[in-house]
Amino acid sequence: MSIYATMYARSLSEPEAFWAEQAQAIAWYKAPEQILRQDENGFYRWFSGGQLNTAYLALDYHLAQGRGNQAALIYDSPVTDTVKILTYQELRDKVARFAGVLRKRGVEKGDSVVIYMPMIPEAAIAMLACARLGAIHSVVFGGFAPHELAIRIDDARPKVIVSASCGIEFSKVIPYKPLLDKAIQESNYKPHTSIIYQRDMCNAPMQSGRDYDWVELMKEAEPADCVPVEATDPLYILYTSGTTGKPKGIVRDNGGHAVALKFSMDKIYATQPGEVFWAASDVGWVVGHSYIVYGPLIQGATTILFEGKPIKTPDAGTFWRVIEEHQVNTFFTAPTAFRAIKKEDSEGHFLKKYDISSLRTLFLAGERCDIATYEWLKNLTGRPVIDHWWQTESGWPMLANMLGIETHSYPAAPPVSLFVVLIFKY
Repeated sequence: MSIYATMYARSLSEPEAFWAEQAQAIAWYKAPEQILRQDENGFYRWFSGGQLNTAYLALDYHLAQGRGNQAALIYDSPVTDTVKILTYQELRDKVARFAGVLRKRGVEKGDSVVIYMPMIPEAAIAMLACARLGAIHSVVFGGFAPHELAIRIDDARPKVIVSASCGIEFSKVIPYKPLLDKAIQESNYKPHTSIIYQRDMCNAPMQSGRDYDWVELMKEAEPADCVPVEATDPLYILYTSGTTGKPKGIVRDNGGHAVALKFSMDKIYATQPGEVFWAASDVGWVVGHSYIVYGPLIQGATTILFEGKPIKTPDAGTFWRVIEEHQVNTFFTAPTAFRAIKKEDSEGHFLKKYDISSLRTLFLAGERCDIATYEWLKNLTGRPVIDHWWQTESGWPMLANMLGIETHSYPAAPPVSLFVVLIFKY
């Protein structure tokens, strides 16, 4: 029996013992007392009695392991012609300081914070700062219409909203502050504080007594320590429309989330600490939560936060440029992105300009990958292309090839004839 088959069988026959072992891979403040139980409403709760802090796992833990000088987050923004690298030490310090900003504005464990930001490092910093305090963040995709934002404000009832002066769509500057102001005006619940990160290309007007400047608050803030939370305490709320069109808040807890993401980085994505993982998505979606911010950082990898598009920023070669420049090992995006690239550059001329030898695997999710795009991408790159499936409600893959379980038996750059084995073996 293969290693995969053995693990799979045990996860079904002894689920509590299996996940108890996986839980040992993260650093708990207090070990779980019960691996799995059902609460009074019939919901399954994982790792009851365990205490941890997700921001600690993503940042402080790695400082203790000597990774302080390793790149934690690479901000690559072709729309602003900016590349910025934050080490684990630098990112931890910024997160701790912004947690202090939030605490001074009254945010404590169990409070909620709405984050309405573009793809800039401050978005990830705000998320991790909430996790550091045990607060619950609710990220709303930057640029969402005021009515959609107002619905989420009314449901989440945030003590603070964190936003930026603008986002950028290709070359167009999109002011966020008027959208935010209109959403607050429309909402029944009125947050008492908004923290605005002013970007150079757009200065947002500020409302006295409610709006505060991110940079100014950071100058005077005292860093905040990690707050221990229960494994079953919520980490975030992320809204999904489902089938009715009315947003529903998916509540993700801390313990099960951390264990699942650590397991997936090891066993699905086969990404090791110190390697470079890139999910070309947005922090406003579940992929951004799981595999731009939390998953790679919990694993001790380097994550890429990309502010751009697969085409026209500046061209259809931007993905290949990022892979070469930052030595990406594992890449994850939606099939739609590669369909756009294929339409612009079906012969792969842009790829020939770049060295993507660092890249081992491409993962696709978001919608089913059509066979034509799959075959084009596989033949163009000479890399395994793995189409896996999950959704906001699960937070991590439900159907996936477990690349990290048996890849030790495969060469680093397998021939094309082996791709089918990797993709369809299980």
